[in-house]
Amino acid sequence: MEFNPSIIFHVAGIGIITAFLHTIFKQMGKEDFAQWVTLIAFIYILFLVITKLQDLFIKIKGVFLFQ
Repeated sequence: MEFNPSIIFHVAGIGIITAFLHTIFKQMGKEDFAQWVTLIAFIYILFLVITKLQDLFIKIKGVFLFQ
């Protein structure tokens, strides 16, 4: 299993874009849009990380069960 740093850059990019949009919406006085943008980005990153963890656990299970 090789280390692929693209997931780290993907999450960091989404975080930077989310912070930028959150700041813009907050300064425009639309705090509700800012919160929605942050929530949607959090849910997207959560699903992204969960799928990567699922792949990791499948590989670990394969190693310890000799499959």
